[in-house]
Amino acid sequence: MEELASIGLMPENWGGDVPVVQLQDLKANPHRSAKGTVIEAGLDKFKGPVATFIVQNGTLKKGDIIVSGAAFGKVRALFDEKGNRVDQAGPSIPVQVIGLDNVPIAGDEFEVVSSLDAAREKAEAHAVSLRKDHIAAQAGYGKVTLASLASAVSKGKSGLDVHQLNIVLKVDVQGSIEAITQALRVLPQDSVSLKFLLQSPGNVSTSDIDLAVVSEAIILGFNVKAPGPVKTYADNKGIEIRLYKVIYDLIDDVQNAMEGLLEPVEEQVTIGAAEVRAIFTSGSGRVAGCMVTEGKYVKDSGIRVLRNGKTVYVGVLNSLRRVKEMAKEVNAGLECGIATDDFNDWAVGDIIEAFKSVKKKRTLEVASATMAAAIERTQQ
Repeated sequence: MEELASIGLMPENWGGDVPVVQLQDLKANPHRSAKGTVIEAGLDKFKGPVATFIVQNGTLKKGDIIVSGAAFGKVRALFDEKGNRVDQAGPSIPVQVIGLDNVPIAGDEFEVVSSLDAAREKAEAHAVSLRKDHIAAQAGYGKVTLASLASAVSKGKSGLDVHQLNIVLKVDVQGSIEAITQALRVLPQDSVSLKFLLQSPGNVSTSDIDLAVVSEAIILGFNVKAPGPVKTYADNKGIEIRLYKVIYDLIDDVQNAMEGLLEPVEEQVTIGAAEVRAIFTSGSGRVAGCMVTEGKYVKDSGIRVLRNGKTVYVGVLNSLRRVKEMAKEVNAGLECGIATDDFNDWAVGDIIEAFKSVKKKRTLEVASATMAAAIERTQQ
């Protein structure tokens, strides 16, 4: 910098406007076995597992035995950045490699080893270690709760269940992970949240099954396969593997799975209406003589008594008679006698609605709105 300043080039560090960059003196030995890092990996439908390495030391050659994380194999082909076949790649050279048995993870290191047995042993040891780490991290991982909703839930508010859907996602290439997760983010997750336990390229493996077992997860595969032995292993463990080639099918199934975790809501569906025309006294109490004006009346259905537009009773239709005979059902346009065990205060002109209770599946949107209202109540 003194020399630069002496000729009128003042460095920025000294208050001038000339940037000065010092280059690192990086060195590598091209005559040793290759080592480096995986910078990209994926699953090609024709080539199988494909990985792009950056060689950081040594020279990688066609025919070398390599191991990278839980993947290993013999280099069958090398391609440079232009897609041309090459026989070797030296330090600082990126190269696409074909020959691995599985898809490595971007960021993993690779190295050349002496034999396939040595490579297999290293890969299996890494896979076991990785599987133990995943299982230990997810063991006992269950449903989530929200402390802010504890009081509301304890009061029996309908629809305030909170769940988590655990997912193991296997894809063809790294880019598919981002595309799928972005598409899933638009789904409301106030009542059911999504937890990705694993997102990685490659076919479904037995280690994925083990992870799904301990974490109660579902396994989704996009443009990948589940080999026969893996499917058998999954069946024995009670784990379902869902494979997709269309991203929208995957999204639809995830939404259905999320909504399947929600408790259904009970709705009262009106099935008939009647008007009280007269009151009769029987040995068991008072009976309302009615004309069914809409729909039908069914014994043991729910009834709602309306007087001057206000509900005065809600209960069960215990007794239904038609021409003094017990009836199971009376249709519109016919007269009937109605009685209940715990209500006798009938009045001429009352409107009696008959209804049945049905359980209805909730959507994520409805659950989200219910949750927002509950949170607002707890904060008041």
